[in-house]
Amino acid sequence: MSYVDPWTEGVRLIPEAATTFVAPGDLEAVNTSPTSRASFVAPGSLTAGRYGLFRYDMLPGSGGGGTHIHTTFSESFYVLSGVVSLYDGHHWLRGQTGSFLYVPERSVHGFKNDSDAPASFLVLFAPAPPRERFFREIAEESASGRRLSDEEWRDLYRRHDQYMVPERSEPSRA
Repeated sequence: MSYVDPWTEGVRLIPEAATTFVAPGDLEAVNTSPTSRASFVAPGSLTAGRYGLFRYDMLPGSGGGGTHIHTTFSESFYVLSGVVSLYDGHHWLRGQTGSFLYVPERSVHGFKNDSDAPASFLVLFAPAPPRERFFREIAEESASGRRLSDEEWRDLYRRHDQYMVPERSEPSRA
């Protein structure tokens, strides 16, 4: 079946039904630390590599991702609940519910929950590298109780296009 849409100036469109539905109970989730959990809402394998969408839940005082960059993908953060401290390359910002931070490739960023309440956010990766592999590996290391050396952390991060960088020492702003 096809139809002509006046908005497309006569181009014949053939609608498809190629959607994917994921129920809440079907999400894969991993504990990246005793205080943090990542849920793979839409990994790149589901979106043909166009983007990845994960939910990240943190208990109060959770460390999160230290200041780092990625060279091949951007990240976007959207705070669902609580207060997430988001580093924008210059300052730690208080991301309250509804706050959004876009981070282009090679831009310094970080996140943590240094509040006294739980916090949750969505993180969007585009295009979608297989970030679920990174979070699974972090979860495995956390569950094992083994402490990685600095060199082992560097190797793990490099395998997943994550490069830790120092935080600039500028005063925080609210």
